[in-house]
Order: sequence, then C-alpha cells, then structure tokens
Amino acid sequence: MPRRITVDAPQVRALLGEQFPEWAGLPVRPVAESGWDNRTFRIGDDMVARLPSAAEYALAVDKEQRWLPLLAPRLPVPVPVPLAKGRPGAGYPFEWSVYRWLDGEPASAARISDPVRFALDLAGFLAALRAIDTTGGPQPGKHNWFRGATLRTYDAQTERALAALDGDIDTGAAREIWKTALDSPWDGTDRWFHGDFAPGNLLLDGGGLAAVIDFGTCGVGDPSCDLAIAWTSLTADGRRAFRERLPVDDSEWERGRGWALWKALITRARTRDRVDEEAVNARRVLAAIAE
Repeated sequence: MPRRITVDAPQVRALLGEQFPEWAGLPVRPVAESGWDNRTFRIGDDMVARLPSAAEYALAVDKEQRWLPLLAPRLPVPVPVPLAKGRPGAGYPFEWSVYRWLDGEPASAARISDPVRFALDLAGFLAALRAIDTTGGPQPGKHNWFRGATLRTYDAQTERALAALDGDIDTGAAREIWKTALDSPWDGTDRWFHGDFAPGNLLLDGGGLAAVIDFGTCGVGDPSCDLAIAWTSLTADGRRAFRERLPVDDSEWERGRGWALWKALITRARTRDRVDEEAVNARRVLAAIAE
C-alpha cells in the first residue's frame, strides 16, 4: 500500500503564501469528504486545492494538468479544470493543483432522484468521453494503477481474495464470472476512460448528475473499467438502461463485470469480519454481480 502523508490547513496556507500570494488571504478549510488519494481543501468559496497523499498519487498531477483542459469542453457535465500547479514546499513533498470548486454532493442511492435517468446520464458522459481523440493520451501504467490494461493485472490478487472467502461466498460461481471476464477479448482500440467512476467522484445537484471529479486514474486503453459502476451503483433497471445507452458488446460488458468483481472481492475479503457500511456494500455488489 502507498505510504500516505497528512496535510493540514496551516500547511496549505503556507503553500499559498509561498507560491500564490494573490490567494494567501483567502480562508482555507478541509473538505469533509476528501477522498483517499488526495488531501482536499476549500480555498475561499470558488477554489479547491488537491494535494496527493502519497508519491504514487502525485504521478497524476501533470497528467490532469495537461489533459483536463482538453477533455472538459467535450463533456456534457462540468469536470475539474486546473487553475494552477503548485510545487513542493512548506514541508509538503509533492506537486499539487488548484481547481475551480464544483458544487454538488457525492452520489448515493438515497440522494439520486431518478435511478434510470441517473444511469442514462452516466452512460451519456462515458459515451462523450470515449468519443474524444486519444492521440498522445496516457497509456495504462503506475500513474493510474493500470486501469485500461488487462484484468489479468489483478488475477493473483483476485485469487487470494477468493481463497480467503472460501466458505463465505460461492467461490465457484465467482471464479466462473472472473474466468469469463479474463477470456473476453478487447479489440485493441484505445478509448478514454475515467478509471475511478465511483459514487464519490460523481456529484449530484437536485438528485441528478451535476459534475464528475477526480481524474487521477484516467487514461486511454480498454475503457471497460468504467463499466463496473453498473453493478456497484446502479439499480437493476438502471443497469439495463445504462447498457442500452452505451455502445458496448458482450465482451466489454463481461470485462466490466470482472472489474466490479475484483474490487468487490478484495473489499469483501478485507471486511469479512465487519458489519459497517463498506462491508455491507461489498456484499450488496457481489449479489448484484451474481444476478
């Protein structure tokens, strides 16, 4: 696991004072739902600073700085656009970014007003993203934990999770789903993908999709990783509408189910003795995948 560091508001104020004095007088406060890969702080009312929490996540800073301004005008809802790039300082060791603040609240089942409309909007976003020219785009690698590459990257990890869950779930059925995903071919056509198309990165306003954030794992390659949301966050009706809206064949759909299975299995194995929200959610996703 990456070695994460902590960052506090005084440190961010110091960074602003050193590097962006025009913003040094603005209030700085941590964002409650800050995420895992970055420490996030609101700057005044209109901006947000995102500071990678580990060296591995800092690899995405230059990528986002380069590509988000090019992607944003071609997408149907707002995405973060960098305003500035910071450098190490004030005891903080990595490059970091300042973005315009995007209003909204993270997507959750209770907040979504119309699950089918939400699914169609997600599919529309991915269709627009996939249609963008991939020339020179970032190929899968360490910068995005090999999203967009073959699922076989995570075969050993999946097998360890299955071994740990023997007797807790139907591992035979899970292995069949996993094998089908591994054996489902990709046509080799690079397409843009988000890479972490998850509820925490989808913002709602009035119960509908308002923005998509955190492109740290984006890239070009096999976009099936983004289809995992069909099982992790959509209702059965939403899942059907999502698939109908997207031009995906059976092979890509199965690879997407494989991505969802991998994440659900490793989470279930890690939380097998717990009954908190993360553990309950992993069980729910595995049930959806098995349908």
